[in-house]
Amino acid sequence: MKSFAGYTLFIQFIVLISTLSAQAESMYVTDVIKVDLRTGPSIGHKIIKMVESGEKIELIEPGQDWSLVRLNDGKEGWILNRYMISDETSEIKLVKLESEHSTLKAKVNSIFEENSELKTENKKLGSEFSDTKKELERIRNDYEALKADSAEFITLQSKFEKVSKQLSERTQKSNELEKQVSELEVSYYIKWFLTGSGVLFVGFVLGLITKRQRRQPSLL
Repeated sequence: MKSFAGYTLFIQFIVLISTLSAQAESMYVTDVIKVDLRTGPSIGHKIIKMVESGEKIELIEPGQDWSLVRLNDGKEGWILNRYMISDETSEIKLVKLESEHSTLKAKVNSIFEENSELKTENKKLGSEFSDTKKELERIRNDYEALKADSAEFITLQSKFEKVSKQLSERTQKSNELEKQVSELEVSYYIKWFLTGSGVLFVGFVLGLITKRQRRQPSLL
């Protein structure tokens, strides 16, 4: 009798320790669609609520077949242990996996979009680089042509200045010659004028002398 009483106390002690250690432990309703939450630890007690599968509950007092639990809405009651598991249900895991899958899929799509945008940008930059390279080559060619034209221009400018100087000198000489010619022409005209005047004067004098000579014999 004493051994039975001791055994009973030992069992109660174990249950008490289990109860204390299990307080506020999170449990989950199994994959059964709905589970009865009753006012006591037997099917003879009144049903308080039907608990949905996968709903998270708080274990208050564990028992051998039934355990006292608290729902998220604050209601407390008894539920069969075989309908509780310490891990999330397959449905909850599936929902989480689907959510993670959707998140990962969205990230992958985002990465693909970014990769596509980067490829497009890279292609655009490659095209711009090619165009810039061609433009640089054109500018370099233009620069080399400009250098050659500049050298030729300097040579032509030097020749032009030399020819311009010669032209100026020749123009000056031509002007001087024209001036001399003009002076000679004036002198020539004066000379001929004076010569003609002298001839006329001599003729006039000779005419007078001849006229006088003709008059003298008639007077005799």
